[in-house]
Amino acid sequence: MAATEPIRNKKQFKELAEYFLQKGQLRNYTMIIMGTYTALRISDLLRLKWSDVYDEERQVFFTHVTITERKTGKIKTIALNAQILGALRQCYSQRRCEYIFANNRKNAKAISRVQAWRIIHTAVDVLGFAGKIACHSLRKTWGYHAWTSGAVSPVVIMEIYNHSDFKITKRYLGVTQDDLDKAYLEMELI
Repeated sequence: MAATEPIRNKKQFKELAEYFLQKGQLRNYTMIIMGTYTALRISDLLRLKWSDVYDEERQVFFTHVTITERKTGKIKTIALNAQILGALRQCYSQRRCEYIFANNRKNAKAISRVQAWRIIHTAVDVLGFAGKIACHSLRKTWGYHAWTSGAVSPVVIMEIYNHSDFKITKRYLGVTQDDLDKAYLEMELI
């Protein structure tokens, strides 16, 4: 299996998200937004239910979502930023069952990882993106942009990913020679 890459170009990320918005596919749009901004693995993302993010009694979205990661068994609490909440608000009106990312069948359940891959792969093909972009790219995209913006410490990124070794995090970030060149060329001390 080939390793996936982050979406390094912010314009392309925006194009991918807008591709689904323009088609009226709010579930898929929300998957792209939440998958990126939460940095969750696709298996954890697809298990999310409306009750994880929305208080039906008070009719408000939560500010955080708490999950137990399937792979690590660790409990993780994630702040829901404005982009996620905006996507969820749009998608909520079309909810079909308890799962946020429900399939279109009569007895709706969460879509599968394979279906999520098909959704992303089809859009990436139509948009003509180069590279290995798939479900895991969403998680990697968040880390790549957090790192390249300088806004988030690599230690925090490592913690968010629940990596035990920084070598794994470095591989996730998809650091290229262009990134290294930029670091060398843009550093000014005097």
